[in-house]
Amino acid sequence: MSKIIFLDFDGVLHPDAVYRPRNKPLELRAPGALFMHAHILEQHLDAAGDVDIILSTSWVRMLGFERTLKKMPEGLRKRVTGATWHKGMRNGDRGMYSSGGDPFSFWTRFQQIDAYVRRHDVQDWIAIDDLHSGEEAWPEQHRHRLVLTDPNEGLGSLQAQAGLIEKLKGI
Repeated sequence: MSKIIFLDFDGVLHPDAVYRPRNKPLELRAPGALFMHAHILEQHLDAAGDVDIILSTSWVRMLGFERTLKKMPEGLRKRVTGATWHKGMRNGDRGMYSSGGDPFSFWTRFQQIDAYVRRHDVQDWIAIDDLHSGEEAWPEQHRHRLVLTDPNEGLGSLQAQAGLIEKLKGI
């Protein structure tokens, strides 16, 4: 099994100021452009070798998996092998959630990732996220797997890039 990065978009690949106006395309309401830091991640992944991406972004719930993929730069899109959310969760996939409903929307990002890790027996992984749920929602014993980004700077921050390089060496 390859190494995996759980990837958030907003606050990582561009500032966390993306909005979906009714009947209009997604828009970034901050200086820059959507996916403005994607090339940084691509460079580091190319250097790291065999690394797959699992989408852990709210875009998948909002747009669907296929539409989200289409919006991504090709260099990242070709590495995507799945997402933490799938449409079966919307209707309470009872195979996974014995109580029914959609608990996913109430989970922290770590809980979403942890469910995927357990379901697919993933061993070598890290996550890149700006953590809306707060760093305290990320268990201490797993913080070594987290590249925490600033919501405004994302991977444009040299500190975040250094963290990414360090974490990629560990998986």
